[in-house]
Amino acid sequence: MRAVIFANGVFSEPDRARDSLRRGDLVMAVDGGTRYAWEVGADPQLVIGDLDSLNEEERQRLRSSGAEVSSFPARKDKTDLELALLRAISEGAESILIFGALGGRLDQTTANLMLLTLPELSEVDVRIVEGNQTAFLIRGERVLEGQLGDTVSLIPLGGDAVGVTAEGLEWPLDDATLHLGSTRGISNVQRKEPARVRVRQGQLLCVVTHASE
Repeated sequence: MRAVIFANGVFSEPDRARDSLRRGDLVMAVDGGTRYAWEVGADPQLVIGDLDSLNEEERQRLRSSGAEVSSFPARKDKTDLELALLRAISEGAESILIFGALGGRLDQTTANLMLLTLPELSEVDVRIVEGNQTAFLIRGERVLEGQLGDTVSLIPLGGDAVGVTAEGLEWPLDDATLHLGSTRGISNVQRKEPARVRVRQGQLLCVVTHASE
């Protein structure tokens, strides 16, 4: 089962989100992200957050739609998006697509990207989509489902990424170490299909900027 989460950040390309939706998705919204779901014609089945971004009319619309609303206080130890991700896991999601997670406040954007490292998500394919960019975490090995000419950036998170091998890119890596804080892995380019990235120790944030979009 796939969960599609609409967060409450910048939502710049609704057509991409609309085209990504498919029958059987568990559609979830994070507080004000509910509006983004409605914008693409989807009624969220689950809404999570303190609901401080929704007015009374919008709350009534949610109640009328039969959505399950899981309300949390504004003062809490987890962000609404983290709560939504954990709920998606508890619902049995094997993959998660997130829209509206980036942009706006720098602290929120950084924290949302770091959510990809949650141990609870280690066996789940989680992707953050913003415009023509897709971000996901690489643990172990991953085939890049991109196209020729895509820009591929590999950024170590949580420490050095050791034993990094990247095949099918303009600047291949062979058992390399990408040090935390280094920009060595930024702005590579996919030159072959498929491209493949392996990391023996550590984890990599992979950001793909799609060339044809």
